[in-house]
Amino acid sequence: MLRREARLRREYLYRKAREEAQRAAYERKEKVRRALEENRLIPTELRREALALHGSLEFDDAGGEGVTNHVDDEYRWAGVEDPKVMITTSRDPSSRLKMFAKELKLVFPGAQRINRGRHEVGALVRACKANGVTDLIVIHEHRGTPVGFIVSHLPFGPTAYFTLCNVLMRHDIPDLGTVSEAKPHLIIHGFSSRLGKRVSDILRYLFPVPKEDSHRVITFANQNDYISFRHHVYRKTNHRNVELTEVGPRFELKCEFGLYLR
Repeated sequence: MLRREARLRREYLYRKAREEAQRAAYERKEKVRRALEENRLIPTELRREALALHGSLEFDDAGGEGVTNHVDDEYRWAGVEDPKVMITTSRDPSSRLKMFAKELKLVFPGAQRINRGRHEVGALVRACKANGVTDLIVIHEHRGTPVGFIVSHLPFGPTAYFTLCNVLMRHDIPDLGTVSEAKPHLIIHGFSSRLGKRVSDILRYLFPVPKEDSHRVITFANQNDYISFRHHVYRKTNHRNVELTEVGPRFELKCEFGLYLR
């Protein structure tokens, strides 16, 4: 098992390094092509290899937009197999953090919660890999208030750390509705940049593909780098109107950094 994992990690890092080299070569050729088309001077750092780069341009085509890379490879089974999410907390969690972990378990269909105990993160990751877990979520707190939300996609990442703020649990929300166990529809708003798309992929692939008749909706709305999380169920009052009921929890996320497991 350890040898297989080491081999897969080496293959993943090799593919990633090859893609970086190919992207750098493509960018150099694009600079030469644009300079020739616009009748400008070729950049100084490319003049020695300009002839070779220009000669290789005729072999490039414009049909490679759908070619997969290591980013696509991370979530290649998304939509084919349901994600298997594991939720845990920091060590010695307070009763409020335990309750928040239980409520998050209701948010993600099919998620499992494990007591942290004295286990180290490395041991948790190895156990999750051995049991086919696709995503590990670790929640942190400060003086009883949830403040950190780590999502790690297995086996090779990415891993993102989110700051939690304005956390309202289910019992803090007035006129609370009943949580549905149906797979939710997702509303992803405000993730238009390249980094935003990566963050939205990390979040939305925590959920399985819903059925068309599901009456459950989860929203991730990004505004000024703060991601608002809302959880609703709805029912049709007539053929034109829909009534929304919030079921909680409610919180804001801010992505601090992302990385890949090594």
